[in-house]
Amino acid sequence: MRAKIVAGNWKMNNDKDATKSLLKDLKKSIKNLPLKNTRVIVAPTFVNLSSALKRTKKTQIEVVAQNMHQSKSGAFTGEISAEMLKSIGVKTVILGHSERRSLFGETDNILAEKVNAALSNNLEIIFCFGEQLEDRKSGNHFKVVESQLKNALFHLEAAAFKNIVLAYEPVWAIGTGETASPEQAQEMHAFIRKVLAEKYNQNTALAVSILYGGSVKPANAEEIFSKPDVDGGLIGGAALKAEDFTAIIKAI
Repeated sequence: MRAKIVAGNWKMNNDKDATKSLLKDLKKSIKNLPLKNTRVIVAPTFVNLSSALKRTKKTQIEVVAQNMHQSKSGAFTGEISAEMLKSIGVKTVILGHSERRSLFGETDNILAEKVNAALSNNLEIIFCFGEQLEDRKSGNHFKVVESQLKNALFHLEAAAFKNIVLAYEPVWAIGTGETASPEQAQEMHAFIRKVLAEKYNQNTALAVSILYGGSVKPANAEEIFSKPDVDGGLIGGAALKAEDFTAIIKAI
């Protein structure tokens, strides 16, 4: 049975005190929720990872990293390696987020290297991908998504997908207030499973959790999560308020 996942990507938000406060509120609000087969994940900034890990020990909250560099070490000022993340207890990393692609020039080839580095260090990956507005308007959205998956992931053996969570991000629906309809989300998630089945096998395709990441809010979460191939969400802005994030978790 695929795990249900609600992951909050905090991006470049929350200093030390805000991180402490949000985690305190979140721990309290989800303490008594029945979270069977549901993972609750938060991704603070690098500087708050260690303290967040300590504050969430023996709780239902997993702390993950927002990114990492593909190299083990070297002259890469400002970067963080998989080994560094492992050394403080991080077990999962987000790779390929649309902002990393568009703002920092991360290509499919770079992401393939990051994927290899993460897996070689036994880190689980939440792998993000998705089309731009022009791709959707031109009808190329399926082709773009398939290409992103093939270029960054399809050099892997099927067994590697036990350590990969996929996160479909329609880029046109991130931070814009726009949201893909539940039907559009389901259509793409089903397509992703079809592509995986064609490359690997049906068992691999059915076992991978696929998250939707595009302006999920308390008001639309339940309808989106009700779709058979949508296994949860990668949440942005709504993850910065414990009340909103908890409402989304309850919708799963």
